[in-house]
Amino acid sequence: MSAPSLDPQPVTAESWSVTQPRWTPLYAVTVIVGACLLFLVQPLIAKIILPWFGGTSSVWSAALVFFQACVLAGYSYAHWLTTRISPRRQSLIHVALLLGSCLMMPILPADALRPDATDDPTWQILLLLTVTVGLPSIVLSSTSPLLQVWYMRRTGSEPPYWLFALSNAGSLLALLSFPLALEPAFTSHALAIGWSAVFVVFAVLCAGAAYLNSKQTRSDAEQSMTATAEQGAAAPSVGHMALWLLLSACASGLLVAVSANLSANVAPIPLLWVVPLALYLLTFILAFGHHRVYHPTWFFPLVALSLGCLAYLYTQRIENHPIQYVIPLYLASLFVLCMACHGELVLRRPAGPYLTRFYLLISLGGVLGGAFVGLIAPAVFTTYIELPVLLVVIAELYVLLQWHRRGSRRTLWLVRATMIAGVITLFIHLTLSEIQTRRESELVQRNFYGVLSVQDDPPLSELARRYLIHGTISHGYQYLNTKHRFTPASYFSRQSGVGLAITALQSEKPVRMGVVGLGVGVLSGYVRPADYMRLYEINPDVVSIAESHFSFLPVARQTGADVDVLLGDARLTLERQAPQQFDLLAIDAFSSDAIPTHLLTKEAFDLYFKHLKPDGVLAVHISNRFVDLAPVCARSAEHVNRTARVVHSMSDGTYDTSVWVIVTSNDALLARPEFQNRNTYEAVADQSFAGWTDQYSSIWPLLNIGGSAKAQ
Repeated sequence: MSAPSLDPQPVTAESWSVTQPRWTPLYAVTVIVGACLLFLVQPLIAKIILPWFGGTSSVWSAALVFFQACVLAGYSYAHWLTTRISPRRQSLIHVALLLGSCLMMPILPADALRPDATDDPTWQILLLLTVTVGLPSIVLSSTSPLLQVWYMRRTGSEPPYWLFALSNAGSLLALLSFPLALEPAFTSHALAIGWSAVFVVFAVLCAGAAYLNSKQTRSDAEQSMTATAEQGAAAPSVGHMALWLLLSACASGLLVAVSANLSANVAPIPLLWVVPLALYLLTFILAFGHHRVYHPTWFFPLVALSLGCLAYLYTQRIENHPIQYVIPLYLASLFVLCMACHGELVLRRPAGPYLTRFYLLISLGGVLGGAFVGLIAPAVFTTYIELPVLLVVIAELYVLLQWHRRGSRRTLWLVRATMIAGVITLFIHLTLSEIQTRRESELVQRNFYGVLSVQDDPPLSELARRYLIHGTISHGYQYLNTKHRFTPASYFSRQSGVGLAITALQSEKPVRMGVVGLGVGVLSGYVRPADYMRLYEINPDVVSIAESHFSFLPVARQTGADVDVLLGDARLTLERQAPQQFDLLAIDAFSSDAIPTHLLTKEAFDLYFKHLKPDGVLAVHISNRFVDLAPVCARSAEHVNRTARVVHSMSDGTYDTSVWVIVTSNDALLARPEFQNRNTYEAVADQSFAGWTDQYSSIWPLLNIGGSAKAQ
């Protein structure tokens, strides 16, 4: 049996002509509004639930998979509705779903859905999103393919791919407006109410299109579709449909992988979520907007260059490259590769009768690609190996398509042999990579919150260390030499802000301490027999590593001090607890280099000082490469009527540079000489910066694009 043809199916230029029959504005406006709503709800709902799951960037990966599944469900529903149901019943069913969606407004998650477990929260996130925005998202996802079919049947025109381009243009508009215009101006609660109101308007518009569709009889619709089919359209082959699926999956998987990498190493914020997604949608707009935008000949070198850039960034992932270079390289490479995948899709687009099948398989590929990166990879792989897998698959697929377009059948065996060799090479490379990673690390583990590894310096120096690495960032270390083993170092030395505060408090009495973020347990190294410490940690793997591969925490427990670790998100745990009467509460909860914004808001500071004594000390670790968090702490300190002082300790080779903010009303503590040297100063904020709340947190005023901020 001969292999199925991979060449593009012939589609006439008339497929791209834009007709202007009656009622075109209704279809166009409905599609644009629906697309805007669908892509506004994604960053909005993800931001609302982000604090419930520890502020980790994996929330966005799970949300991306959920909304890709909603698109698949919407396209499946549109395919079923337009191929199996009469026009009148189509309209009745769709209007009923619109009404049901309106009854779910406003889209504010119920407090009953807050998580209370400490294991992998992926399925909790998916359940929460399903209950809150599931039906409206499916209805919105079905709008573009459904209205295209209704339009085509009513007008007898060729497939209106321009409506698909309009849909993606509306999506792009929504994505860019959220971080640039809406998020800085409105609270999340206000945006959710406004979104819900606009959804009702959309439902009315969509009901109008459904009314027009109901005027057609089944025979009219069948005659319209039959007339299009009789123009010489051939049913797509299995090979073509497999290509639709694979090309879509590659682009979608790459989107999730790049988004996760960027947000994990800067901050899990809408700004770094929506830019990759906006570029992904832009490739849809360009590819489907006009068939000449993508040309394989001059895209081939761009694809090769982009694959090389991403491969280089992957192999150098442990290095802290400047953000002004890394982000453009990631985004440009993502754009080129998604453009290539979507351009090849458009070259193989079907005729009218197979329109919904085409969109259905594109959406299925999107779900499979997103699920591979967002759900399967964290459960199967111990490192971020999904990115090189995607790069090799894209390279193999693109070379195959180009060869089929230009090469002869006599050389097809060579292409196949090359692909097999590439797969074998990939397997060998990944195997060796895993072996090398494990050889260089004492331990490598991965879960919902990311990849953790324990790595040792060569034991040649007296200052050789054992590190805990999360993503690309060290989360503390312990000296291997017995002489220095229990010396608090890293960002928690006695010269650091938190070290100075603990030492000062311990000089007077036993101290009750709370610590948000365990790391390797360095701060437990300060505990004396009469002290009390509660450590709050959301990642169970961190607890097991601190207990088994580092000795700060085990030794602290052996002193006789009351030391315990509480699993779960710190804010949710503290909200459930009675006032703890802490003398000091240290906040050091970073996911890779990402900022858990919900731990720095004014409401969070209210909660902290509920658990602190009246003269208690809040120590906030704000070391970060890209964002200056001192103004945030200054505004939150003002909110609780406390003074905020920045302590910038410079590395001397035995500990790391760190930046802490000490928030307290204890004037005697701040008057001590160690808090008055040249490396300490009052935390201040520009008058235009209002600070962060649970409903508002924008990093635009705080970004340091040059990457010269203090490294964490």
